[in-house]
Amino acid sequence: MPAPTWTIGDITVHRIDETGLPPETGPWLLPDATPAVIADAPWLRPDFAGPDHVLRLASHTFAVRAGGLRILVDTGIGNGKERANPAWNDLNTDYLARLEAAGFPPDSVDLVVLTHLHTDHVGWNTRYHDGAWVPTFPHARYVVAREEWAYWSAAELDAPRRQMFRDSVHPVRDHGLLDPVDVPATGTEITPGVTLLPTPGHTPGQVAVRIADAGRSALITGDCVHHPVQLGRPDLTSCVDIDSARAVATRRDLLASLAGTNTLVLGSHFPPPTAGYLRPDGAGYRLVPAPGA
Repeated sequence: MPAPTWTIGDITVHRIDETGLPPETGPWLLPDATPAVIADAPWLRPDFAGPDHVLRLASHTFAVRAGGLRILVDTGIGNGKERANPAWNDLNTDYLARLEAAGFPPDSVDLVVLTHLHTDHVGWNTRYHDGAWVPTFPHARYVVAREEWAYWSAAELDAPRRQMFRDSVHPVRDHGLLDPVDVPATGTEITPGVTLLPTPGHTPGQVAVRIADAGRSALITGDCVHHPVQLGRPDLTSCVDIDSARAVATRRDLLASLAGTNTLVLGSHFPPPTAGYLRPDGAGYRLVPAPGA
């Protein structure tokens, strides 16, 4: 099945599916998104929550064609990697085949944007070849916010996170492909039409990705928003937020800037239809879906 695609002027954005996440992900990730909270937002059903008031989430990435460049935003969980989370451990998906079918064979990718350095966003940075983890996209510049890289470089890491850095981040650095960049409050344009915006809280240097061309715009959320339930309740925090208060403040500001506009919102973990337009709904917001072509 062709990858869902959205067009922003002359820029195209493809969703490259990796895997659906199991039902227990929602209660673990967003513990305060209780069945009562989900039931209070009927617009979440049927796409974003089931009839049992359980959240649906997914792991996918976005492949972007902009100005002649092939850009990948985040790289998912990855195959064959030892992970503490059973749903992520030793995956064997056809992600790379899907990426290639969308016109992005690994050797053709020019830029990889890492919204932040969490396990489910860096996994396909590397693949196992000849007994070692090597960069999957050998001709790409892997861009990450300098603040994000500085934080994790100095942090005390538990064993699972050390493993993730060993197999998915350090090989990219060791091959000279990792490119930490400054991301000021106004954002930084990494190529015409593609801008990184700071969205700290979930991690200190997390970014969202704004895409703009010919008077149209889109925004890839990263984990500033994990699930559409947080559009109606921006106060709902993730169990893995490093600074939950800052995450809430960042999310409120971002959503206020998007509400009522024609900016297409593309959720980094939103299940299909994945994208939509933010509209006021009571004290919060809702997503009006815009499925890809």
